[in-house]
Amino acid sequence: MQEHIDRKIFHIEILTPKRDSETIEDDLAKFAEKYRLVMEAGYAACITDNPMGLLSFQATEVIEIAGLPVLPEQLLVHLNTFHAKSELDGLLRTYRAMGGRHLLIVSGDGSQRLHRLEPQEIGIPAVTVTSVELLRYIAREFPGAFHCGVAFNPYEPQDAELEKMKRKVEAGAEFIITQPIIGRDDRVLALRPFGLPVILDAWMSKKLHLLSECVGATIPENTPYDPMQNLRDLRAFYPDFGSYLALLGFKTQYPQLKTIWG
Repeated sequence: MQEHIDRKIFHIEILTPKRDSETIEDDLAKFAEKYRLVMEAGYAACITDNPMGLLSFQATEVIEIAGLPVLPEQLLVHLNTFHAKSELDGLLRTYRAMGGRHLLIVSGDGSQRLHRLEPQEIGIPAVTVTSVELLRYIAREFPGAFHCGVAFNPYEPQDAELEKMKRKVEAGAEFIITQPIIGRDDRVLALRPFGLPVILDAWMSKKLHLLSECVGATIPENTPYDPMQNLRDLRAFYPDFGSYLALLGFKTQYPQLKTIWG
């Protein structure tokens, strides 16, 4: 019986190469090296979908090109709402055929180069397609094929955010990944009543000021911050939650993970 990905302690984000990269061969090699390291350690590899609206290769493309193994219990692919229906269906069919089972469904970041999925494309009466509508579409068109997780933002007004989470859970969400959490932030405890596994995003860049857009407040550029200590603190404060590692340094930080969880 395969283990669900939400039971992994470390979920490590890996970005795919950008489509306009001038060093694509090197980028593919670096992606493959990180991917294999994560797989060999027994962690979960989390592959982004056009992050920040930047047109990038899809996880399925890079995995196939690089000949990488697909271990369903260790692979989480992000999927957002900025795809035409034909492209969306193609991604889902390919991922399923490769053996992929886990998805993180998010509304996503758009750009002029990305098509926003329209309600009429997927046959729903809505103004826009959010993660809720995308969850329902996947459950309808690919019943039983995937385990889907969703995002939680503790920096938004909590009444509205928790109401959105209720709709996501009703639409079929099976686990939750938060926005970056710095130190003790007991707003995440409001997720416990949903009864789903929770994975806290530990911001692994020393540049804490880059979080300003997420938290809705200005963080001075010289704010001191130790990402490894923050990760240790989160493991101590919330031992029953998993950890999502964004912007992890593979040369210096990755080797230290085994000292936090072997």
